[in-house]
Amino acid sequence: MSTPTTLDGLAVAEWSVWTTTARLVVTDTALLAPARRMVEEYLATVDVAASRFRPDSEISMLAGSRVTTHTVSPLLSTLVAVALEAADATDGAVDPTLGTVLAQLGYGAGGLPVPDLAQPRLQVTTQRHATWRDVALDGDRLRMPVGTILDLGATAKAYAADHCAVMIARDLGCGVLLSLGGDLRVAGPEPEDGWNVLVKDGEDEPTSQILLSGAQAVATSSTLHRTWYRDGQLMHHVIDPLTGAPAAPFWRTVSVAASSCLLANTLSTQAIVVGEPAVTILEGQGVAARLVDADRHVHLIGGWPG
Repeated sequence: MSTPTTLDGLAVAEWSVWTTTARLVVTDTALLAPARRMVEEYLATVDVAASRFRPDSEISMLAGSRVTTHTVSPLLSTLVAVALEAADATDGAVDPTLGTVLAQLGYGAGGLPVPDLAQPRLQVTTQRHATWRDVALDGDRLRMPVGTILDLGATAKAYAADHCAVMIARDLGCGVLLSLGGDLRVAGPEPEDGWNVLVKDGEDEPTSQILLSGAQAVATSSTLHRTWYRDGQLMHHVIDPLTGAPAAPFWRTVSVAASSCLLANTLSTQAIVVGEPAVTILEGQGVAARLVDADRHVHLIGGWPG
């Protein structure tokens, strides 16, 4: 558990959650403790509903079921709904049914031990049970093929960041910045100098300082983190649904600034999956974005500050 600190009159707390770091900043130091409780309580409910890394979660129970139609909690219904909307908006590039593929590739809560890299490189193959088009949601009724493992990681964390930031600003009346790993959302009254955000994906990676104002968000997707080895091959967690393998690392990182974390994360994940065409797609969406290619060249879109 972290110790709360103050920075330029703002109250800051950091702690570990979901194998990443939560960073909470509020404009009223007296409200940091209740704001943190709100975040922690909500993230705990998301974990129980949607974590494929715990056997008692709703998603894990569904994966082990031998029936195709399920009654789900209101929260899981919401999380599946936004995941299906992201899949539809990206023509399936962001697909919530890739949990089966990720499990076959060996992606677990803590990753895998690194094996002997001198071993022969084998062809890693996966088999899908379903695509997002095989999943139907009607209120609390969820239908999907038997054996489907949902993985909502690309959207649930972003949705949670949006939900918590807006909830804190609404219920406590303060300005808030909440970062959950690569998903950052601001809401409520801004600090006097606005929200200055450093976008950086690693010690040796290019950096960018941007100013956020109003209820805005930034999300970064990357091929550099959440990596592991499988049969001597380096894997990362962003899967190309067309191949069932990690997306080709055309981009090292993609950061998108948008009106919500959910939208920003959806677009940044899609960009990693589609590769070079991402520039045209993001320009068409009218968002600001920053893409770092395999040679560490930085590509700026839509007024992202240079």
